[in-house]
Parts: sequence; structure tokens; C-alpha cells
Amino acid sequence: MPGASDQTRRIKALNANWVPDEVAGGDGRFEVMLVTDDDARHVLAPSPATLTALVALAQADAMLLWDPTNKTLIAANIAGEWLPSQP
Repeated sequence: MPGASDQTRRIKALNANWVPDEVAGGDGRFEVMLVTDDDARHVLAPSPATLTALVALAQADAMLLWDPTNKTLIAANIAGEWLPSQP
């Protein structure tokens, strides 16, 4: 991927937790764990809106990659196939 570091890896699992806010009526917060194809785990704390977009990308045919060096999530192959779907 252009601009991606050589540490960029495919995401093989995406898990999300919701932690309630201690204050009554608070929105709480989301925590997301990305597991890459080298079994490394990366934890993010996206906003609810960002999590909504992330879930939509994960359910689409897009390939998700994580660049830990630049802390960048890459959604590849949203339209067409630039990267092969199998490593």
C-alpha cells in the first residue's frame, strides 16, 4: 500500500468491547482489539461513530490491514481487487 510501513499486516480478527460509563446516563466507551496475521494484538479506543464505520468495513468485502508504525487502518479492495485476497 502506498505510504504503508513494512510492518503493515492483514487483520484476521476484530473484537469489540463496550465498557459502561461510571456516571449514570454516560455513553461508556468502546475498545477494539485488532489481531493481525502474525498474531500481534493492537488495542484501539474508537468513538461510537468510528466503530460503526469500522464494523461496516469489516462486514464488507474489503480487506483490512493495520500499520502499527503509522497507527493507520487501511481498507483495501473496497472496489475491485488490488491486493490478492489470499496471502
